[in-house]
Amino acid sequence: MATLLGLYNGALRNIGERRLANLAESRESRRELDDAYTGLVDYVLSRGYWKFAMRTTKISYSPSTTPPFGYRRAYEKPVDLVRISKICQDEFLNTPLLQVQEDGGYWFGPVDDVYVQYVSNDASYGGDLSRWPETFNKYAEAYLATEVGPRLKPEINVTTLIAAAKALLAEAQAVDAMAGPTEFTPAGLWTSARGKGYVSGGRRDRGGRGQLIG
Repeated sequence: MATLLGLYNGALRNIGERRLANLAESRESRRELDDAYTGLVDYVLSRGYWKFAMRTTKISYSPSTTPPFGYRRAYEKPVDLVRISKICQDEFLNTPLLQVQEDGGYWFGPVDDVYVQYVSNDASYGGDLSRWPETFNKYAEAYLATEVGPRLKPEINVTTLIAAAKALLAEAQAVDAMAGPTEFTPAGLWTSARGKGYVSGGRRDRGGRGQLIG
């Protein structure tokens, strides 16, 4: 089971630094880890469609928000949204909503209700470190090491750290894909996040219906 202290010590192990006894220990390494941890959860969660962090919810249109033009309904994005897997018209997630447009904190579309499946950073989903599978936790440790390594050890080989993190990410993605039933890859429009540079764009394409995952 992943913990914050374990995550920190895993990163330190990857760069050959001494472990922390606790999170209150007054050391440069702990301060650097605290700083690097800001935004880390969202970043590592954004790197895949992690089943342990996946959440599905129904979103009704916001009657207080009127799109300036085009589609007549506005749906407020969830505050815990990291990466979209699907936006659908039905509760079984079988019928993707292709007529949808992103605009800031909203999606615009033509129907009253949408069903959204997404990677969540909520404390009951991806934000709960105790839910992290071991392979994902190892990737997070390695990525954190790439952030703090150059700060604590300027002489460290950053290229090697990055390569190790990429390899562990690929392993975590492969293990996660095998953890559930086979399904189609999310369409291009579904691979967006909430304004953190992970948005693929507002293309109305039908995505990877010829490619299976899981």
